[in-house]
Amino acid sequence: MVVIMKPGFTKKELDHAIAVMKEGGVNVMISQGAETTILGAEGNAQGIDITKMQALPGVERVMRVSEPYKKANRKYHPDDSVIEIAPGVTVGGKKLLVVAGPCSVESEGQITQVAQAVQASGAQALRGGAFKPRTSPYSFQGMGYAGLDLLEKARSATGLPVVTELMSTDDISYFADHVDVIQVGTRNMQNFDLLKRLGKVDKPILLKRGLSATIEEWLMSAEYIMAGGNEKVILCERGIRTYETFTRNTLDLSAVLAVKKQSHLPVVVDPSHACGQAWMVERMSLAAIAAGADGLIIEVHNDPVHALCDGQQSITPEQFAALMGKAGTIAECVGREL
Repeated sequence: MVVIMKPGFTKKELDHAIAVMKEGGVNVMISQGAETTILGAEGNAQGIDITKMQALPGVERVMRVSEPYKKANRKYHPDDSVIEIAPGVTVGGKKLLVVAGPCSVESEGQITQVAQAVQASGAQALRGGAFKPRTSPYSFQGMGYAGLDLLEKARSATGLPVVTELMSTDDISYFADHVDVIQVGTRNMQNFDLLKRLGKVDKPILLKRGLSATIEEWLMSAEYIMAGGNEKVILCERGIRTYETFTRNTLDLSAVLAVKKQSHLPVVVDPSHACGQAWMVERMSLAAIAAGADGLIIEVHNDPVHALCDGQQSITPEQFAALMGKAGTIAECVGREL
């Protein structure tokens, strides 16, 4: 249930409305937007008398909400959320967030060189995997904690905040202390124990869409995190599994529009994992901006041919610089900026 307050309501009217909702057996979320104040019922709202609620002084409208996700729902929070990932670096506003870096951290020289290159071209954050979930147990699994140390060194050299993937609940405390944005990979989108634990962490969470997840399932995973108290969730469309085999996955740009209609959370796009082919990354990045994405997360490697992971989908620093030049033009066309 959502209760929309009238313009100019008094504090007494607000407190009374909240009290009546609580009498119905729910917790109350308060969302104060630029023009509207909304009270959201968290829990089973069947015990609230809508007729009585509608008649309260200061209440303009009462609506039932059919979607199972509440905190992620735009009906509860009509204004777009803007999430700060580091001082002066945000996602969800007019300015697009661009995160770039290699699939995996391989050495200090590699990660620092790539970080400096993408920063020079306009990237605002650095991505790089230290722990890598791989389909084959014989593939490179990442450098682990040593990789996290190298990401911190690259951050010190450039000032770029770090985005990297968490795989185990055992590492949550370490990640909370050492990285700026914790990424939940596609294979862990429905690892509910992990999501619940991340709900207690005061860090932005980049939540990638599952391989075959519906939009509702994706938003429900975000709800797990938000229900725990952490509302700093950034959604990432990274392609879904279909019958098509030409590309690694199928980039679902319609999901960007669908999610932004249903939810206030920012949505970024990962064209690298979606397509799996470097030559597609530029055009799909531009298409994502045109479709309304709030940012991009792009794999950039200084030597893709010899990359230990996903070299075929990584673009070079020079290609990234060219992409950024074109991205600014597309962003301007849709009222955004880099």
